Amino acid sequence: MYRFVEPVVLFALKRKGESHGYDLAGVVRECALTESEIERASLYRTLKHLEAAGHVTSRWEADQSGPARRLYRLTESGEQYLGEWVETLDRLSQAMARFVAEARSLGEDSR
Repeated sequence: MYRFVEPVVLFALKRKGESHGYDLAGVVRECALTESEIERASLYRTLKHLEAAGHVTSRWEADQSGPARRLYRLTESGEQYLGEWVETLDRLSQAMARFVAEARSLGEDSR
C-alpha cells in the first residue's frame, strides 16, 4: 500500500500549491486511498523520493516566528506523473468494481 501514498501526495501538492509537510499531512489524511493511516515518516519519505525523481521541488523558508521549514511544490513532471497515476487508478478502480460485482453475483448464485 506504500505506493498509494505517492498519488495522494501529488494530489495534495496540486491542491495546496507550495506547502510544507505539516500542512500536506492533513490533506493526505483526508484523501488517503486506503483505510490505513499514512504515517508522517512515510509522507516525508515519499516527498524525498518524489523530489529525487524530479516530480517535486523544495526550498527552505526561514520564518522569524519559528524554525525554518521546507516548502514543497509540484513540478511540471510531477503534474504529468499525477495524470499517469489518475489513469492507473481509474483502470484499477474499474477492474476492482468488475471483480466485486462478479464476486457478489457468485455469492448470489450459491443461495
